[in-house]
Amino acid sequence: MRSLRYYELFLYNESDFMDPITESALQSAPRLRQPRALAAWQTYLLAFVASACTLIIELVAGRIMAPLIGVSLYTWTSIIGVVLAGISLGNYLGGKLADRFASRRMLGILFLVSGLAALSVLYTASALASYKGPSTLPLVLRIVALTAAIFFLPSCLLGTISPLLVKLTLRDLNRSGDIVGKIYAVSTAGSILGTFATGFFLVSFFGTRTIILGVSLLLFLLAIVFGDWTVRGRGGGRIVSLLLLLATGLGGYAIASRGALASNCLKETNYYCIKVYEETVQDHPVKVLVLDHLVHSYNSLEDPQHLVYGYEFMYAGLTEYAARRRPPGGLRTLFIGGGGYTFPRYIEARYPGSVIDVIEIDPEVTQTAVEYLGLDPMGGIRSINFDARLAIKEMLGDQMYDLVLGDAFHGYSVPYHLTTKEFNDRIKAHLAPGGIYMLNVSSQ
Repeated sequence: MRSLRYYELFLYNESDFMDPITESALQSAPRLRQPRALAAWQTYLLAFVASACTLIIELVAGRIMAPLIGVSLYTWTSIIGVVLAGISLGNYLGGKLADRFASRRMLGILFLVSGLAALSVLYTASALASYKGPSTLPLVLRIVALTAAIFFLPSCLLGTISPLLVKLTLRDLNRSGDIVGKIYAVSTAGSILGTFATGFFLVSFFGTRTIILGVSLLLFLLAIVFGDWTVRGRGGGRIVSLLLLLATGLGGYAIASRGALASNCLKETNYYCIKVYEETVQDHPVKVLVLDHLVHSYNSLEDPQHLVYGYEFMYAGLTEYAARRRPPGGLRTLFIGGGGYTFPRYIEARYPGSVIDVIEIDPEVTQTAVEYLGLDPMGGIRSINFDARLAIKEMLGDQMYDLVLGDAFHGYSVPYHLTTKEFNDRIKAHLAPGGIYMLNVSSQ
């Protein structure tokens, strides 16, 4: 009976237990204004695009940082860590904003400032291009600090959007798991698309700076379309949106006209930022090839036999030794890594009739050597634009060489998969009797 009376208590209306003063106060109190909800498709679209933009910026960060600090495990670790830290703080701050200021206007503001933060990457990257940080700091800390200065803010601001989307969409706590799960699923799908699109297509088609501008303009557009720009309940939302759209267009024009989109790279490829400039070395004019932030070769257009690097003179001495051991008719040579094609051009000029095969992973590096560094596309040098490990694996068994010269670098180091015993065994299988395998290893 006691438990029955307990449950019967809750069958009464709560107003039956209120005194007249309390009931009157509740009736006269202003009702809490609920933010205008987003339609499901709007939420999913915005979550998808915001996450895609975040991953696009993260992938582009690798290419933007390459000319500044190179591409290494440290670089990518710093980029991933900084972006994740930004998203984490953004999620926290976004949750606070969602509880206090959830509205379509706040959503528009967050997309707007996220677009501005994405745009700031163009300026901070240019401003910090020559800044390496205090020399007293360890290299890793300098890389992290430089990466954070450029990419933390846009990652943080984009991270504030998801909590607000949840707040503006969730109206039924009984479906909270379903709605939040769908938002995160769509958000992850956007991240996947942003990753694949950037890595496989966008960088090679548009270049990093145009991509950043495109992300920024897209975020501005979403702010205009989905934000509530009504002025104090008096309407005027369309006018404000048009003014924002006009300001966005003028801003984009100003950025383009001031050269903010101009890259300091001659070419941006899927592998490198390629630069070529002229310099006088040892009283001799040469073309200098820079890949990312490192000089890879010095090329004389007038004299292909002009060498600059010390290791090239060592290569030249061993090549002469190998040539004297062979009957006349040229050498059979294989180069792992083309770069500026300095030494292949040297062999072509000094030992006519030689077989000269060059494995260079980036076809744009080969094309740059043709356009700027004196490589004759109709000459005796044959380029194989492929990863060296796979190229060697697919070679015919009777394809033999007197000299194999390794000169491939990823930053300061030889790519690790070209230093394994398996790879060396494959090279050995294609060495003629008495053949020589020479490998350039940096001391950095």
